[in-house]
Order: sequence, then C-alpha cells, then structure tokens
Amino acid sequence: MGSEQTAATPSTWCPSGEARAPESVVLGVRSAADGRVTYLADPVPAAEVLGSIPEGIEPTRVLRFASHCVSSCVNRRGDDCALVERVLALPAAPEARAVPRCHLRSQCQWWQQTGVDACHRCPAVTTATFQEDELATLVADPSTTPEQLAAWIAASA
Repeated sequence: MGSEQTAATPSTWCPSGEARAPESVVLGVRSAADGRVTYLADPVPAAEVLGSIPEGIEPTRVLRFASHCVSSCVNRRGDDCALVERVLALPAAPEARAVPRCHLRSQCQWWQQTGVDACHRCPAVTTATFQEDELATLVADPSTTPEQLAAWIAASA
C-alpha cells in the first residue's frame, strides 16, 4: 500500500497498515517479551513518532500501524482482505481472552469483514516478518491460501 493509492472505502482502515502512508497512525506498541501488541488508547499520527525510532530499527519491529485500506493492496480480493482470512486460518490462542480495546475497531476492515475472531488474533499479528519464522512468512504471503496454512500447521504438529 503506497500513499499514491486510493482507498477502497475511505472510512475503512487496515490494522496492518503502512507506517509511512500520509494518514497512518500508530495502532499499538509491540511487547519485547512476546511480540504481542498493546493497543494505544488514542491514535497517534505515525509522522509524529517515526523520527524518534533509532536508525537501523524497522518501525514495524516495535510498532503496529494502521492506514487506509486500499483497493490496490496485494492482499485485496474484491471488497475483502485475504490477509485476515490467512490470519484466521491460524489456531486461536488456547485460553479465552477478552477482546482487546482498540480505537480502530469501528473503521477496521478486519472487524467489518470477520468480526470478533479477528480481534482475538490481531495482537499477535506482526507486520515485520523474518525469514526464520516460516509460519509468519506464509501468512504474510498473498499467494498463500488458508488451506495451505492448515496443511503446514498440521504437518508441524
């Protein structure tokens, strides 16, 4: 998603958005302990924080960003987001968790498309993938199907 692209629905936001999109906001901060996102109570414009991240640190390694959901995104399939479908193919955490508080929810593409199921998995989503994390790489790859993810998970069990 680049800033030159148009929004699919101007009021719909991607919770795994581009850090440098003009409208981008910080959705949350990634925990050093387990990588899960702790959501901010209020949005902070990404432009206000990007300059404070030390050189050499990828912003998505420490922060999660939200930006407009755009029709030209590689994860877009019609009006739907295929990324959230891949995220939902992952097993849910075994313990029941409360739905995290999130300022984006009313405008979130994932919420509008799949409801609370996406909210339960959203804190674990990372926008920075690393080659040594094969599962995260598969989830991030737009060509991966939910069926391929299920097969990988079954083979890894």
